[in-house]
Amino acid sequence: MAVSQVEDCGVLADVMNDSSQAFDIIVLGAGAAGLFSALTAAQRGRRVLVLEKSNKVGKKILMSGGGRCNFTNRIVEADNFISNNPHFCKSALKRYTQWDFIELVERHGIEYEERKHGQLFCVHSSKDILNMLLEECRSVDVEIRTHCESTLIEPANEAGAAYRFRVGVAEGESQNLYDCESLVVATGALSIPTMGGSGMGYVIAEQFGLGVTERRAGLVPFMLSGAMKQMSERLSGIALEVEVACNGQSFVENLLFTHRGMSGPVVLQISNYWAPGDEIAINLLPGLDAREWLAEAKVRDAKVRLRAFLGRTFAKSLVSEMQALWWPNLGETALAELSKKQIAQIGTQLNRWALKPSATEGYRTAEVTLGGVDTAGVHSKTMEAKQHEGLYFVGEVLDVSGHLGGFNFQWAWSSGYTAGLYA
Repeated sequence: MAVSQVEDCGVLADVMNDSSQAFDIIVLGAGAAGLFSALTAAQRGRRVLVLEKSNKVGKKILMSGGGRCNFTNRIVEADNFISNNPHFCKSALKRYTQWDFIELVERHGIEYEERKHGQLFCVHSSKDILNMLLEECRSVDVEIRTHCESTLIEPANEAGAAYRFRVGVAEGESQNLYDCESLVVATGALSIPTMGGSGMGYVIAEQFGLGVTERRAGLVPFMLSGAMKQMSERLSGIALEVEVACNGQSFVENLLFTHRGMSGPVVLQISNYWAPGDEIAINLLPGLDAREWLAEAKVRDAKVRLRAFLGRTFAKSLVSEMQALWWPNLGETALAELSKKQIAQIGTQLNRWALKPSATEGYRTAEVTLGGVDTAGVHSKTMEAKQHEGLYFVGEVLDVSGHLGGFNFQWAWSSGYTAGLYA
């Protein structure tokens, strides 16, 4: 049975060239996972073709980390990943670790630096990582073609066929056929469609009988509405370290106010655990009991006014907004004049600012897609589909998503390497 992507492939197949080219492996997608699958397989002597639909390879690599590519993390554990099967990622992460990738980076002489929470970034440019991958691919004769839209995927249905899959590809004005023994789906997901994100991998999975879990935007800014949106517009550009909690998860990182709502690392992290209608709790003084802090200040800085005292810790514009929200008549009150009840109320508000985002910014700005190809249908030790020999899924297309901090790249390296060993 022919398996087609979202085009009229019956018509397209009629205009295909009758002849086909054969490869051991075809990789769909020249992102991080696809390139790593390709170079790993080619190092085993396999003849590999990588097909990329956009005009250039590794777009998300280039834009990641503000152009510096947070390529992995020094501390990588299964708890850093989200999946319906939290154990699925363990085998691949153990087979190809962060230390293996760091060794590759060092072997290529790429300068990198460690930032907080063990995050590793290029010192110069994300191009260093992409160039390293392309150099590795060239050294083992991986063939990479861009502007290639996969339009037909057809499993071999003849006994004794020399190939398992036939792939139809639109390349400019021509329509070409490629045969392969193994097909690696590294098409990415729905996040940042301008960088090539699409649902193609899900279509392939479903048409081969694999399940696809519910998908939504992850590592994505929040939007606010009404008075809260107006407040965030006034505070746009202000950042501060906070703790944000939702549904039993919490992170301490910077929060950034934007014209649309809230962003920054802490918001991106907690967005993975938020669903529409959920409330988030923001602790503006992580690690501090604000009531005790204010009570001590009442004794130590008795004559200082509340607004001035808070201005020592927070931006003055944020203090003004907090005052308007929570204590409109107390800003000019000296700390000594605040009652225990008032101090308790103010402290509670500082430690737990509860609000409901109206939505996220969606796939347009999301760094990952949560959910994906159901791992129940994929072997964790090989990335091969359980019911279809030679069909592999790697990277973001799978229902495995990492926290912010280099974990999604490490999943790309680990899952790509694993598939490359067996494809």
